[in-house]
Formats: sequence, structure tokens, C-alpha cells
Amino acid sequence: MGKKSVVSAIDVGTSKVAAIMADAGDENSFQILGVGVAPSKGLRKGVVVNPDEAREAVREAVRKAEHAAGIKMETAYVGITGRHINSVNTKSAVAVTRGDRVVSPGDLKRVLESARTVSTNAERKLLHVIPRTYTLDGQEGVKNPIGMNGFRLDVETHVVTAATSSVQNLLKCIRGLGVDVEDLVLEPIASSEAVLRPDEKEAGVLMADIGGGTTDIAIFKEGSIWHTAVLPVGGYQLTRDIAIGLGIPFEIAEEIKRKYGTLLEIPGDKENVAKIDGASVGLDNGQEILNQDVNDIVRARIDEMMRMLLLELPHADYASLIPAGIVLTGGVANLPGIDSVAADVFRLPVRVGIPKDVYGLADILYDPAYSTAVGLLIWGARRYSEEEGTPDEGVGVVMGKGLRRFVNKAKHWVNL
Repeated sequence: MGKKSVVSAIDVGTSKVAAIMADAGDENSFQILGVGVAPSKGLRKGVVVNPDEAREAVREAVRKAEHAAGIKMETAYVGITGRHINSVNTKSAVAVTRGDRVVSPGDLKRVLESARTVSTNAERKLLHVIPRTYTLDGQEGVKNPIGMNGFRLDVETHVVTAATSSVQNLLKCIRGLGVDVEDLVLEPIASSEAVLRPDEKEAGVLMADIGGGTTDIAIFKEGSIWHTAVLPVGGYQLTRDIAIGLGIPFEIAEEIKRKYGTLLEIPGDKENVAKIDGASVGLDNGQEILNQDVNDIVRARIDEMMRMLLLELPHADYASLIPAGIVLTGGVANLPGIDSVAADVFRLPVRVGIPKDVYGLADILYDPAYSTAVGLLIWGARRYSEEEGTPDEGVGVVMGKGLRRFVNKAKHWVNL
């Protein structure tokens, strides 16, 4: 393993910071070299609010990953989320310039450059311009227009922007540790890479990464990204509801949620169900709490979250948009029975997404809470394979299969 093949990822979340280092020699099953996890500080709903605290939390996670890997982290792919994220699907068009009217790579370059000229100002930072599909002389659904004949080439792209101030504050936390940022990646796009299957993306699927402070959404259709969004709700609100509803400290409520929270039905009457011994979670006043009371609160909040996801879908006939259903991931997806609650709301197939195809020091990563971090590694590993000139099958992190071959090259031309 050469040092050049090492790819690193940093997921700066509201509840935890995860840093991972891996050997990117094989993008389909990379070898994990080191993992570092630290409690998150200085963030609120995915946004840095205290740079000093956030930097120290990242420093601890990076230090642990470096210690396990035995090498220094020099660069990293970093996830970004928050309510400041905006996304929109836009269309651009150019004329085919060759005399024989054959679409050339130069035409592709120009139409993608045109797509990048979205209306942004100094307050907004362009994160992604992702080609979705092409139209050639009115013929829709073209996946690879290069070599085809036509006069006019249109492209539909998914454009993601972020608040410049939020981007700069996050970058300062990372760069202040001597780690260069290779790329900023929208977190729901990264998570999708770790947990979604190609057939789900092709048919139509909604992925929801429910983290500590936000719920990150990505909808795929016909193999391409269709919609992304960030909702300002997550595990923090669930813990707060438990704390307020039971009249206990937030830290104790978090412990109860992790140990006893479930969405599965508890048999028996409310008076007969098991009780939580306060001493087992840190209460020193002998207080006892009914499991059923905890789980009633959990169920009400999760049901509300699922209905918020439902509102993100653009029309009533959402079943035709996402027939492959819902994939839930993120730390909150560890709640037993969450898939059943979601299925009751959506009336569609629901599964919990867990990262796969990671080897080495990877036991901790087989958990929905690490989908974003693993997805960032996949993004980085594919970038590495492009630079090394390896075959580009499977490359094109969020594009459909037909787009991958030439977009893989084109994104270098237009600095995607």
C-alpha cells in the first residue's frame, strides 16, 4: 500500500464526529486502516456555532484515526449538511458546433459549463452540479449524447448550493488541524452511496439519513439524483421530548433512549409492563419510569418525522415516484421497529440501510450511524481511481449508468 492510495473521510455531525482512513486500492471493497469517533461539540443542526469546540472535537476524532492507522491524515473528504443547503433541478442548452453535427466532448463541456452558471452570489457557495439526463433535438432520456447527431443539446442538472459562511466555518475547523479538504460532499448524497442499491436508484427510492440534528433526504429516479433536502429534526428532538415528557435531565433521557427506546409493541397492559430502574441510567432519587411511557413518546416523534418526510414528496402519487420505497439510515435508524412505523405511514417497502463492503478495522462501521462517513470514503475512492486511470465502470457517484463513462471525464473539464 502506497501512502498515495490512502483516502480519508470526516463526518462532522451534530452528535458525533467520525474520521476514517482507508486504502483505496479497490473502490468496491476498500480496506479500513483507522477509525476515530469523538463526541461532537460546537455544532447545532449540522452547522458550526462554536468553531473552537468544533475544531477540538474533530481533532480528537482525527487523532484516534491516525493512531489506529499509524499514519498522518493529510487530506480528507468532508460531509456538509444544514438548513442552509439549497438544491434545484435546472436545464441548460447549447448548439452543436461541428459541421457534421456530431456531439463532441467539447459540446458536453460547454453545456455543463452553462449549467454551472446558476444564479449565485457571494453569500452562496456552489457545491455540486450533477448531470441527470440529456435531450438531443427534442429526444428526451438520452444518457450519452457523445457521437450522436443533432443540432441542440440540452442537459438537466441537479444543482446544490450552501451558505458561504457555513462552508467557510466548517473548512476552518478542518484546515486548522493541518488537514486539507479534498472535496465537500452533501451528506445525503454521500450516505446514499453507502446504503442504496443500483436497482433501487433506477426504480425510484427515497433515502432518509436521520442523524442527531438533521434528517438528510435524497430521492433517486432512473439511476440519477432527483431531489435532495435537509430537515432540521433528528435524534436531538427525540431525546428532548423524552426529557420534557418524563421530567428528567437531557443526558439521562439520551441514555434511556439508547438503552430502552423501541417502536415495537410491548405486550401487556400499561400497568404491567417493565419499569426502568432510575439507578441504571443515572437517576439517584429512586425514580422508576414505565417503558411504555418512553416508547409512547418515541413512537409519536418518529411518526411525526415520517410524516415530515412524506411532505417532502412533490405530489400525492408518490408511490409512482419511489416504488422501491424508503431506506432509513443514520443513528436514529437503530431504533427497533422504525421500519414498521415508516411502512405504516408510506404504505411502501421500507428497510434500514447499513454500510457494506468495508473490511479491515471496520466492525464499528456496520451501523447506520456511519453511513455518511463510509459514503464519503466511496466518493473519495472513486475520485482516486479516476486519477489513477483505472477503468471507470461504476464511477459517477450519483449519476445513472449511462452517464458515468463520459461524465467521469467531463467533470474534470468543468471542475465538478
